[in-house]
Amino acid sequence: MQLNIGTKIRELRHRDGRTQDNLAEALGVTAQAVSRWESGSSYPDMEMIPSIANYFHISIDELFGYQDKREEMIQNILQMSDKMLSQCAQMYPGSLSEDFYEDIRTLRTAAEEFPNEPRILLQLAQALHMWGWSKCGTKMHKDDTSDILEFDVEYNAQNIYWQEAVHVFEKLLKTNPSPEKRETAINHLTQLYCRMGEYDKAKTLADNQNSIIVCKEMLLPMATIGEEQAMYQSERVMALLSNLQLAISESVAFRPAVSSSDYGKQNILSVINLYETIFSDGRMGRWHGEVGRLYLHLINYELNGNGNPEKILYYFDNNIMV
Repeated sequence: MQLNIGTKIRELRHRDGRTQDNLAEALGVTAQAVSRWESGSSYPDMEMIPSIANYFHISIDELFGYQDKREEMIQNILQMSDKMLSQCAQMYPGSLSEDFYEDIRTLRTAAEEFPNEPRILLQLAQALHMWGWSKCGTKMHKDDTSDILEFDVEYNAQNIYWQEAVHVFEKLLKTNPSPEKRETAINHLTQLYCRMGEYDKAKTLADNQNSIIVCKEMLLPMATIGEEQAMYQSERVMALLSNLQLAISESVAFRPAVSSSDYGKQNILSVINLYETIFSDGRMGRWHGEVGRLYLHLINYELNGNGNPEKILYYFDNNIMV
């Protein structure tokens, strides 16, 4: 492989506004030596490479030009996995094809080549989580002493793809990922712990996170003014509403007594009313899916309870519209 370290040194020197004399003085060599490196007529001694990298505040890999190639390879892998994971938007058990698993194999290989790259680890772990759900589903049963649905942890714990996903998510959290990737990993990992019966781990992980009071959605409106503040205030409202929808949907899904009661129905209608008040023109954008899920809960309520045909048709029509 041809070394272009001289070209790289010249690029870095120009980037930082340094002269050959500046670099030579810092390294304890002559300006003529630096000139020969940059022209390609000679190379720096190997023991000097770390000093050159430190001078420009880059890694040795970057100095040799490996970093650019590395990032290009990572981006190609991420583009493939982004396309792969987009299939999960409309996923149901058995819906993912074997091509999806072939892409998981590719991500596994990439994770071996870039073992501490959080972007690849996150994509691999998410893919394993989704594949495990598609192949095996999630079993639940009703607790004998209450009306609450519980995970069949013995069945779920045997899901080999979820076992691997847990391992990868745990490894990811040790790589100091960005806040966004950390949040995504914690969200998935908490779900997996619960489904597989690791409730103590799930509780510890959740208990170590910030409260909702100090999350960015709550703080940014207080840290800004004017139009920027108004934008963040809107985002805060939608973040809270989205989480309220999720909380009520889970309460209805896991507690049959709630899903078939007027209390559960009124809670769902209250959240739908909030969405429709905020989006008075009916244009809900990416929140259409959330409102659609709430209408599905109302349809189930009528089917399992009164079975009012007019209300079922009304809820169905609204679900189609959203």
